[in-house]
Amino acid sequence: MDEIKEISIKDKNYPKLLKEISDPPKVLYFLGEIKENENRFAIVGTRLCSNYGKQVALEIAGDLAEAGLTIVSGLAPGIDTFSHLATVERKKRTIAVLGTGLDEKSIYPQSNLKLANKIIETGGCLISEYPSGTRGTQFTFPQRNRIISGLSLGVLVIEAKMKSGALITAEWARKQKRKVFAIPGSIYSSNSKGCHYLIKQGTKLIESANDILEELNLVQTRKTEVVSGETEEENLILEALKEESSYIDKIIEKTNLPASRVIANLAILEIKGKVRNLGGNSYAISHS
Repeated sequence: MDEIKEISIKDKNYPKLLKEISDPPKVLYFLGEIKENENRFAIVGTRLCSNYGKQVALEIAGDLAEAGLTIVSGLAPGIDTFSHLATVERKKRTIAVLGTGLDEKSIYPQSNLKLANKIIETGGCLISEYPSGTRGTQFTFPQRNRIISGLSLGVLVIEAKMKSGALITAEWARKQKRKVFAIPGSIYSSNSKGCHYLIKQGTKLIESANDILEELNLVQTRKTEVVSGETEEENLILEALKEESSYIDKIIEKTNLPASRVIANLAILEIKGKVRNLGGNSYAISHS
């Protein structure tokens, strides 16, 4: 990693939006580049996300990045990780706001060190208000959430339990007069309780990136193209994934193809970039 730099609130390049919040950090430590003239948008959610949450994060973060927004999140496992990942895969800019120091030993989670480097390589930035050597605590992570929302024009909550860091970020956003958005989910899912609570409070329900872009008065993305295969078997599998992500056994059941053919075709479709393995033998159509 490069040398960690710092910027004071008195510096002309200190992020203007962040300066406007009630308690901005006096100093920011950063790796990569801080830019003033950019539209930033935050995406947050639970660490223990579902395949539905992963798919939503990948699609919406990717579409917003393609539309020119810089995606802000917290590098945590789960929704944060998939939001950053969708952006760097498109070689677009994303900012990770950490609740730790930016030195390699302090970064949390350590499993995302490679992703942190990729964020910098693709023109993004790692930011923290904590100096090198600062380990994350129960205090530092909720505190950094005010920076995630403070940097951004708005915040999207993808999946969140009723007591979660994502809802803390949404609350900071509300206090900072930022726009808040939420993704609906199953009424039986604890991961959707926080989002449904926000929607009941008047938060805008979101189904696509264009819903957000419209609300922010920004140029909308093109309609997602239909992903099609090159063989009958590929098309059967893509049809099975059209509505939502599915586990491999469900794909076998929907297509009536032998397991060996489904596995072989999924591998080919993944190489072609038409499907994505979400982990745990679950697959989704890839629109990237």
